[in-house]
Amino acid sequence: QVQLVESGGGLVQPGGSLRLSCVASGSIFSMYAMAWFRQVQGKQRELVAVVTSGGGTSYVDSVKGRFTISRDNATVYLQMNSLKPENTGVYSCHVVGTTYWGKGTLVSVSS
Repeated sequence: QVQLVESGGGLVQPGGSLRLSCVASGSIFSMYAMAWFRQVQGKQRELVAVVTSGGGTSYVDSVKGRFTISRDNATVYLQMNSLKPENTGVYSCHVVGTTYWGKGTLVSVSS
């Protein structure tokens, strides 16, 4: 059974940085692309960044140049720099093309 556990969220001031981690159990991890999504209460979950099994990356326009997604063994990371209040939300990791989701970690950007 695959489990995804996120960590690294918290409260940070605008302009600050956070590094999110998602640890995946199970052998599925290396075969699939992994993604980070953000959800704000009352709104649909939105894609933030994707990293392929080969390490290729893509980002939503609003975070390009500020966020970096990467993966290493059984962990996928999201380095978030120059954070803005609009980056606030619950960040979840996802195994692309499957029904596997983590429970998420809350990021709050506020002064």
